[in-house]
Amino acid sequence: MAVEFQLTPCTSIGHYFLRVVLFHWPTQLSGGVNNRMPKPSPKRLRCAASRTKILLWTAVLLASAAPAISVGEAQSSAPILQNAPQRRPAISRAEFSEMVRLFAEEEGSFFSDNFVSNETGYLHVIGKLKRLGVSGGAYVGVGPEQNFTYISKIRPEIAFIVDIRRGAIIQHLMYKAIFELAPDRSRFLSLLFSKPLEGKFVPGRDASAGELVQYFTTTPSQDDLFNQNLATIRKTIEKGFDISLSPHDEQLLNRVYNAFREANLRISTRWSSGAWYGGFPTLKDLFLATDLSGKNGNFIATHADYQFLRNMHKNNRIVPVVGDFAGKKALAVVGHYLKENGYTVSAFYTSNVEQYLFGDQVFDNFAENVRRLPINEKSVFIRAARGGRRYRNFRMTTVLQKISVFLKDFDEGAYTDYGALVTTHHIFGDEP
Repeated sequence: MAVEFQLTPCTSIGHYFLRVVLFHWPTQLSGGVNNRMPKPSPKRLRCAASRTKILLWTAVLLASAAPAISVGEAQSSAPILQNAPQRRPAISRAEFSEMVRLFAEEEGSFFSDNFVSNETGYLHVIGKLKRLGVSGGAYVGVGPEQNFTYISKIRPEIAFIVDIRRGAIIQHLMYKAIFELAPDRSRFLSLLFSKPLEGKFVPGRDASAGELVQYFTTTPSQDDLFNQNLATIRKTIEKGFDISLSPHDEQLLNRVYNAFREANLRISTRWSSGAWYGGFPTLKDLFLATDLSGKNGNFIATHADYQFLRNMHKNNRIVPVVGDFAGKKALAVVGHYLKENGYTVSAFYTSNVEQYLFGDQVFDNFAENVRRLPINEKSVFIRAARGGRRYRNFRMTTVLQKISVFLKDFDEGAYTDYGALVTTHHIFGDEP
């Protein structure tokens, strides 16, 4: 069998697929075609081509032991590209499922339950992101719901949430199911907290974040809704998203969904064996947080931001992946996928993960993974930096940094430790 690989436009899903041209048909390719089967339809061939491309990327990347993986054109630094101006069609369910499964690395663990963010200053850079022209392209992030706010403001064409914890990915699949099931913000919070929508005070389409918080603070959760919603969410993930949940996955889903039923708007980061409300901001605090101009900017604050996120989820353009920032697979495959499909990373939200990468002495591996991402002169990191608090009453300071500047500094040996990283060429939200 002779096989030729070439990139051709595949308008049915809005980006370039790898077309597999078989010179001798029928043959067998990866167990998907045998000599007793008829020639598949063009639609089935496109799906097979997509799976083949993803499998090939993964195999090639894993086979490489070099510090900087090169597929196609080898580059010593991150490729500088331009963001595509057009909005792209939906990604198929089949491809979404394959990316979640095949881009993933072995899961790791963390010492706390980060069901919600613990960064109250996460909105402090929103205005600066706009002034820097950070928009569109691809978004890469880590952690829970704060990603939705950044995505709603940056308006990327695609987003990848890469987190080392399998539980975090299951939580994002839970969120995806709720977004798709809920046509508006009130229904979203009703499903999230297992609370009914009843009475004359149900928040309407244009309700403020404060009005939403008020309603769901005073309305109790219901056990029957919890059980009904959990079954619907599980079915949506398995049947709607074509993602099989193992017994371990089901335990993780039950645990995270029950946490929102149990703690409601008081849910917060907690030590794995501890209680809620241990000095961390609650989800209520995060929902009501404001930017430096005093404006509420959480993703639940406006109907428009919520609808943008819902459409992204319905189009399968927010993809959660189990991955280690310093690992050999997840970020490398994500980077190659973005490059192959003409995306440029607009923003990479790292929270304070780099602090732990320095602690584990694997920061250099992360930097090499960053080098594989397609970027341009506007591409930025969004970091929640410990130490050197700039704003009173905030645990951490959210800062920006140009990714191209980061790579230059790294090559010059500027980052001797985490402190050097977060104090070198960083950009504060209140800078002109």
